[in-house]
Amino acid sequence: MSGFAELPLALGSWLERRARLTPQRRALTFEGQAWSYRDLLEQVDRLAAAFRSGGVNHGDRVAFLGLNHPAFLLSLFASARLGAVFVPLNFRLTGPELAYIVNDAGVHTLVADGQLQPLAEKIRGEVPVHRFVAAEPGADGWEGLGELLAGVPLAMPEPVTPDEVALIMYTSGTTGRPKGAMLTHGNLFWNNVNALHAMDIVADDVTLVCAPLFHIGGLNVTTLLTWQKGGEVVLIRSFDPGKVLELIARHRITTMFAVPAMLLFMSQHPDFATADLASVRLLICGGAPVPEPLIKLYGARGITFVQGYGLTETAPFALLLPADQTLAKVGSAGIPPLLSEVRLVDPEGRVVTEPMERGEICVRGPNVMKGYWNRPEATAEAIDAEGWFHSGDVGCFDAEGYFTILDRVKDMIITGGENVYPAEVETVLYDHPGIAEVAVIGLPDERWGEAVVAVAVPKEGQSLSLDELCNFAGERLARFKLPSRLELVEVLPRNPAGKVLKYELRQRFGRGE
Repeated sequence: MSGFAELPLALGSWLERRARLTPQRRALTFEGQAWSYRDLLEQVDRLAAAFRSGGVNHGDRVAFLGLNHPAFLLSLFASARLGAVFVPLNFRLTGPELAYIVNDAGVHTLVADGQLQPLAEKIRGEVPVHRFVAAEPGADGWEGLGELLAGVPLAMPEPVTPDEVALIMYTSGTTGRPKGAMLTHGNLFWNNVNALHAMDIVADDVTLVCAPLFHIGGLNVTTLLTWQKGGEVVLIRSFDPGKVLELIARHRITTMFAVPAMLLFMSQHPDFATADLASVRLLICGGAPVPEPLIKLYGARGITFVQGYGLTETAPFALLLPADQTLAKVGSAGIPPLLSEVRLVDPEGRVVTEPMERGEICVRGPNVMKGYWNRPEATAEAIDAEGWFHSGDVGCFDAEGYFTILDRVKDMIITGGENVYPAEVETVLYDHPGIAEVAVIGLPDERWGEAVVAVAVPKEGQSLSLDELCNFAGERLARFKLPSRLELVEVLPRNPAGKVLKYELRQRFGRGE
């Protein structure tokens, strides 16, 4: 009986259960094509059988590189049916960044869409991949996904326990190297239980997925949650504000996850004022606080916000602001969900008990990752002996227990919903022949939330320009990591131990001095 009780927690098994319960309901719509739950499961099991015949075994890694595409989701669930581990790859990365992750994860099979196959080809000789699968026709030397989906479905899925790793999702590292967060089948399941107790997600929901699926926000805020409830996922390759407004009306979209910048761009589109948004019941927003004017603008159209705070390592929900508190608690990230705990600790590790006192945000619960792939030291540093995950973010809570995110211990920058770690950018910029010293900081930006700003000390007799600096770094860094502003100084402020005082730089250049 214990094995039966555990079965639905595995990612592949609950899709099978859903297909049994509601086989005819529409599960997925993409570019004019639709799949029922029965269709979806059959496609998943055909791909799983093809993966297995190609050498993917229990525990092996399967990766996807591309924009949002049904092949991402098919590969995810096909991997889960085999007990394999799925690795979503950030399509914005450069070749060297991508090669590092593929090598670190030891990817066996790589699936890529048409736009990203040329990038994969560039690193083909540098990675241990055994099998390259093209999600779309047109690539020589690649197997076609259509051929794999024409085979016989998987006869019997692999038994998978809740504590086995389902996903390795890479996050940018503070030391310049990304780390792979290992999310288990249980992490994903219990995150969604948390979400279902906190948000009004129903079986008739139609969710629009336009945030990148390789992000935990795009994948596990409404996508998997809606499928667990038996609703429909409308998938588009990438965010386009005009397209989103059009699809909301066409498909009668009821829910959507977005970062604040996406909602801002939608509101600035010329069609926003006349767009039919009547079907939208819930916008779930994360990545940064939603400005009050934006809340009121959408509120005037009858649209409710649910704001939250989470991380890849927490799968992602850690805090959620209830919809009825959106205006009363503007700027707050909310309260912990039903099955998870959040607390603050001071620099000495003592638990913060007083309202408005700062501390590092720590999260504990069944949604917290297993650890970092191949990084036992980093895992031990992030998750303490009591199971608390130390986020690196600084926050406080008010008298009613609502948390606010104030700063980041590790100086992470969030620009357009993307996490940028200054150390990674600094490592590249230090190789520039004209730079003596450099510090990268985040400063408020009306459009992107935060802007990546480089504060540099030029070498004697050298000149620096922003365009030249970005051209230099563009081959090694994704575009969103490149500085959008360059400030030149004679010396960087440091403390007695030699550490750059970034808060002084933020204060100075945040005021435009």
